[in-house]
Amino acid sequence: MNSNPSGDPILTAIVKVEEKTETHPLKSQIDTHEVAAGTNNNIGTNSITDSFQENSTVLYYFDKMSPSINIPANATWAQNGVTIAGGHREGDATNELNGPRGLFVDDDQTVVIADWGNHRIMQWKNGDTTNGLVVAGGKAQGNRLHQLYCPTDVLIDKETDSLIICDQWNRRVVRWSRRNGTTQGEILIGNIHCWGLAMDDQRNLYVSDIGKHEVRRYQLGEKNDTLVAGGNGKGDGLSQFNWPTYLFVDRDHSVYVSDDENHRVMKWVEGAKEGIVVAGGQGRGSALTQLSHPTGLFVDTLGTLYVAESQNHRVVRWTQGDKKQGTVIVGGNGQAGGANQLNGPRGLSFDRHGNLYVVNHWSSRVQRFSIE
Repeated sequence: MNSNPSGDPILTAIVKVEEKTETHPLKSQIDTHEVAAGTNNNIGTNSITDSFQENSTVLYYFDKMSPSINIPANATWAQNGVTIAGGHREGDATNELNGPRGLFVDDDQTVVIADWGNHRIMQWKNGDTTNGLVVAGGKAQGNRLHQLYCPTDVLIDKETDSLIICDQWNRRVVRWSRRNGTTQGEILIGNIHCWGLAMDDQRNLYVSDIGKHEVRRYQLGEKNDTLVAGGNGKGDGLSQFNWPTYLFVDRDHSVYVSDDENHRVMKWVEGAKEGIVVAGGQGRGSALTQLSHPTGLFVDTLGTLYVAESQNHRVVRWTQGDKKQGTVIVGGNGQAGGANQLNGPRGLSFDRHGNLYVVNHWSSRVQRFSIE
């Protein structure tokens, strides 16, 4: 995959390391980046601000939680996915993506995608599979306010009509207004090695930190933050993580975390001092009792967990009553570019109809699998 159309030598080296690494693709790229680029201390402080005017009307909270999605316990999905974004080749044209990571599906089925290798956020309207729209970044990699550097996740804050973005290699979380004419963002949180984002029904923002192996909660408009999961160093204990990446917050404010190197998904109930293993945790592997580098995840109103596995190239479902093994719902058929195949899946979400959306990192496309 040509994950570096800009020709940047540092990014080329990083991409080569990640492409060759099977045992730990995430850690290799992060370690390589830190050696090459060092620590950037000029991107703000570890605090959050809220300069947008507040809207007194409370809209849908469809962010990384699912208040209105009730997927039947026995639901099935078409095994052939439809490519709704990218899928042509790796590139920076408006009909292309380059190693995409996280995504967010709005209630009108508009999809916003963290286009990692192109340092931008792309928006694709429902029904338009030809071209997307650059809605943040896209001005080459960099740490100025009009630039992004390998974004990994994005969500829509509907109350302020803005995008909140994990700008990973700039070690910051930024916000871009969705209003026409926006040319730059603002820093919400600095000096954080973020990977995943989520928002609860009170507009608290949750951010995973792969450097500190923890998840913190930030209240918009306040400088204080709260440790909600991890924070006890890298490890495999129930109070620890080893590279926490993507997040999901349910209606009870429990936080679900993809614990990448521990090959498990953890659930932290609000106020808990340790988490509960709700998927995997049996070592890396392809058995239904195991996970291999879990990434994007989603929890429906029944408490059913859906998780993408970047190295098993599949999406599995773990029901609330059976935490011993999952069921493959799509993928698991190799890693080529077929309609029934996934290739390094990362971000995962559902629309309000129950259709499944999966980001394919290595084939630079987003697929939609229709619920049957």
